[in-house]
Amino acid sequence: MSTVQIEIPEEVLISLKETPETISRELRILAAVKLFELGKLSSGRAAQLAGMSRVEFLMLLGRYQVSPFSLTTEQLEQDVNNA
Repeated sequence: MSTVQIEIPEEVLISLKETPETISRELRILAAVKLFELGKLSSGRAAQLAGMSRVEFLMLLGRYQVSPFSLTTEQLEQDVNNA
């Protein structure tokens, strides 16, 4: 597994009322959701990035107003075959 580090200004953490640990988890989830929405990651790989199961990830998408069904027929078939 690789590690990626980003610097977040302390003021941003204060504004968000987040700790470095909670913002780290939230950023992983946000990145996974956006990459899935853009079609760059399958739901399974996005779930892996978010650190959760595929089912949990698919259920979480509604919170970010992203449809789990925005896939083309071919992508959906590929997702089912990879499950």
